Amino acid sequence: MLRRLFGTRMIGFVSGGGLGLRRAGPSVRVRGFLGSSVRARHGTARGVRWFAAPSVGAAGAAEVKMVATAPQVIPRKIGDVVEDFELVREEFVAEYASQARLWKHKKTGTELLSILNADENKTFGIVFRTPPKDSTGVPHILEHSVLCGSRKYPVKEPFVELIKSSLNTFLNAFTFPDKTCYPVASCNEQDFYNLVDVYMDAVLHPAMTPDTLRQEGHHFELDDIDGKMTIKGVVYNEMKGAYSDPERVLAEYSQEAIFPDITYGVESGGHPRDIPDLTWEQFKGFHDSYYHPSNARVWFYGDDDEGRRLKKVNEFLQEFEKIDISSSAVPLQERWTEPRAIEHTYDCGSEGDPSNKFMTTLNWMLTPMDQTEPEKILALTVLSQLLLSTSASPLRKALTDSGLGEDIVGGGLETDLRQMSFSVGMKGLTEENVAKVQELIEETLTQLSKEGVPQTLMESCLNTLEFRLRENNTGRFPRGLSLMIASLSTWLHESDPLVPLRFEEPLMKLKEKLAAGESVFEDLIRENFLTNPHKAAVTMIPDPKYAEKEAAIEQERIDKVAKAASREELEEIVEMTQRLKEKQAKPDDPAELAKIPYLSKEDLDKNMKTVPFEEDQISGATVYHHPLPTSGVVYMDLGLDISGVSMELLPLMSLYTESLTQLGTKKEDFVSLQQRIGRETGGLRPSTYMSQLVAADGNGPVVSMLMIRAKTMSSKTTQTFDLLKDILLEPNFDNKERFRQLVVEEKAGVESGIAPSGHTVAAGRLRSQYRVGDWATEQMEGLAYLDYVKALLERVDNDWEGVLRDLRALHSAVVHRSKLVCNVTTDSDVYPGVKAELKSFLDSLPEKSSLELPSWIDQAPTPTPANEGFIIPAQVNYVGKAMNLLDAGYELTGASALAAKHLGTSYLWDTVRVQGGAYGGFCRLDMRTGDFLYLSYRDPNVNKTLTNYDGAGAFLKSHDISEEELTKSIIGMIGDMDSYALPDAKGFASMTRKITGETDELRQERREQVLGATAKDFKEFGEALDATKESGSVVVVGSETSLNAAKEEGLDISLSQPL
Repeated sequence: MLRRLFGTRMIGFVSGGGLGLRRAGPSVRVRGFLGSSVRARHGTARGVRWFAAPSVGAAGAAEVKMVATAPQVIPRKIGDVVEDFELVREEFVAEYASQARLWKHKKTGTELLSILNADENKTFGIVFRTPPKDSTGVPHILEHSVLCGSRKYPVKEPFVELIKSSLNTFLNAFTFPDKTCYPVASCNEQDFYNLVDVYMDAVLHPAMTPDTLRQEGHHFELDDIDGKMTIKGVVYNEMKGAYSDPERVLAEYSQEAIFPDITYGVESGGHPRDIPDLTWEQFKGFHDSYYHPSNARVWFYGDDDEGRRLKKVNEFLQEFEKIDISSSAVPLQERWTEPRAIEHTYDCGSEGDPSNKFMTTLNWMLTPMDQTEPEKILALTVLSQLLLSTSASPLRKALTDSGLGEDIVGGGLETDLRQMSFSVGMKGLTEENVAKVQELIEETLTQLSKEGVPQTLMESCLNTLEFRLRENNTGRFPRGLSLMIASLSTWLHESDPLVPLRFEEPLMKLKEKLAAGESVFEDLIRENFLTNPHKAAVTMIPDPKYAEKEAAIEQERIDKVAKAASREELEEIVEMTQRLKEKQAKPDDPAELAKIPYLSKEDLDKNMKTVPFEEDQISGATVYHHPLPTSGVVYMDLGLDISGVSMELLPLMSLYTESLTQLGTKKEDFVSLQQRIGRETGGLRPSTYMSQLVAADGNGPVVSMLMIRAKTMSSKTTQTFDLLKDILLEPNFDNKERFRQLVVEEKAGVESGIAPSGHTVAAGRLRSQYRVGDWATEQMEGLAYLDYVKALLERVDNDWEGVLRDLRALHSAVVHRSKLVCNVTTDSDVYPGVKAELKSFLDSLPEKSSLELPSWIDQAPTPTPANEGFIIPAQVNYVGKAMNLLDAGYELTGASALAAKHLGTSYLWDTVRVQGGAYGGFCRLDMRTGDFLYLSYRDPNVNKTLTNYDGAGAFLKSHDISEEELTKSIIGMIGDMDSYALPDAKGFASMTRKITGETDELRQERREQVLGATAKDFKEFGEALDATKESGSVVVVGSETSLNAAKEEGLDISLSQPL
């Protein structure tokens, strides 16, 4: 089941980044906008799974070991008291080479888990158990509000000040269904403790007032007594956006269905219908009850001194006394004796045929996390992956093969809540197929329980999980935070916090049972699904008039207040509206801002970080080796040139890349191929890569590749190269029905990504109007691609031979050694063996393309700016505007990027989010192309936001930035430039810099420009924005009502409906 998680903030400046709508792949779980392992989707998410297993790919890595060792740890014994904390438990967690100590504060009872190891990416989190009793969203609104000033730091947005001025590697807050987390991370120890200090004061001593609730939660807004009254509020608009995402709504209702009697049966993020019911007294009372040290769990992880950890937290706890926290305990849902069925309607949009837009899930409540053996939880985790994780998984395959619907929904096993659950279903159904899908799920599970799970599938899935556990690759998400969230699955409910971190013993026991021939998975299927009466069938019924009805409900609430209010009461609302706007617009007192701790420029490294590499030519290919410590894992990136693809075939590239691993080869069908990938690698995924060479005018030659990324153990490089040979040299495109499934799933995935990620739609569309490479990305990933996929589906049915010719032509044009680039990131002593295997593999590839086609680069049209509006079934909007600064004659420097970042964390935050009520307002500057984009997220406005964008230049020109503020911005920008990365990410980023001509000298030059930036640079950037605002293009993705209103108000924009 997709779990609800809120609070991932959309803020500030974002540089670069691929923007597309293509679904993330065959996995049920979807990675969110920020790419974190929590998979935040700003309203719906799937958490880091138990045993801290990040989602990193398939498996085969028994040899992976943690090579880091903990720093020198002062010996302690149970009962020792340090800074009023008593040591109650100590263990060494070998799986993560960490010393774990559980401390309990004598005065307040606060528990602190101190994880000591050699990881420089230090992590802190303070977590409160916050079970809501209704759907007013009080824990979610509080999560926003406590970061809006505190006793020690009485400024409007300390959180934003930290974004501006810290070297953080993570800074955010999350609201879960039963807890609220405030985590930070940094590799700089002083910066780390600065963050800890601000966060501790924020949660324990927030400077909240009724106006805080109005801004972050809800308020009636009335500018004039005779004007139009509206409801505004950041969370209110955020959740209107969340409820515009049908899959997110289905996940919400699926969870509520099986937990109707406890806190999991209400919406912790808040339902738009209920949020306006939240009163100040309830809001303040919730904080008083739950934001107390006695109800807190505190987490530290990394290589910092433990004494400093205890001292810092004790400073904040001394003024509190212990209280009874039993009211925050999460009770167990009572088990049912009979299954239930629930139906809900949802917004399917007013256009198109709604008859094939039904959705359904089957949902089971399983056993409590804190009452289930670790071995069983691990086995259920493997079972979930076995059933659903790849296209070869039997339950997933049965559903997709059935043709009953378009794609899978439901997230499989959920282990974050107190009681585990399992959810699976389909979308894109007709009404009569709803029951058929439910029956098929039951039949497939019954068949598996009787006939058994295939041995090869079992080995593949178990290997996959083991590789993930041992590799512990959390991407940009701090490893310490991944472990914290896993630990909370038991710790939050008064159970052992270390059990989720220990996987060796449960894994060994599971393997022993399987080796002995025990029917582990078959028994689990019978126990948890087939004989489990606590089951809910949830059906979502499409309603073309849903948005109209919701708007009427909102208007009825507004009219009721407006009609019942006396003139004096209306004047009070007007006065409140003006007061709130004045407070939002009023600058913070410089003396108060100065209280927020930050580093000095002298603390910053003057030189940019480099990645060691060796360049070689092997069999005509350019090969980069990055000798980095990877514990025996080999990360390989294979880039095949696609400039020889014709423009006609270019949109097919995305499905072609997927076909390489999803259609099978001449040796084996796709099921066997998927299982082989799982057994012999740590993941293998083809995709497209599009960029351009660095050039002064931002119009450098396009760099376009089919990029195959793989990881494996050094002992399995031979098997991995054999796989690559089979995939590239002996693909089998002949399976029409299987390819048709891929097209149907692709269409469904792209369509379902539009509503929750409208900002990526707008950004991709805008970028495509200025550069050829971005135009190509739009053809392969954006709305243009959606149009192509719809037409392709008809071609598969009516002209399969033509489609087959296109696939084969693409393959002939792409698979060859000419211009091929290979990147290998692994230990230096492992590389020689990999190099020999690599040469043999490269020699097996054709020297050049066997099919000469006119290049899409020569055929592509000249990108042309245009104003476009795309109507979707949503209650909010995503507003974008772009211009190209290099085309306008502006020279970009590192100081330009600094000014853009400052703009996002000051002016855009204040005008678009705080004053405008959008969930996010930010900008992107692409230093390579010159594109500058404004974007908003879950925005109630259109023209007002565009007006704010057009005022950005004037803001920078008139803004006399102080030396202190400039220094803070520089620190934050250096933090972005030095962002923390694991070895595989370092190697890949280094390779992409090499192939696009971004030299270390250029990077150093830009760093020096950032460090030497002045107020004059900000004003010059403002002049550039002012000079280009009239020539910029606009793309808005949003509601029909908002777009039509914007057009009536004078916005020159062409409207269409992509869904």
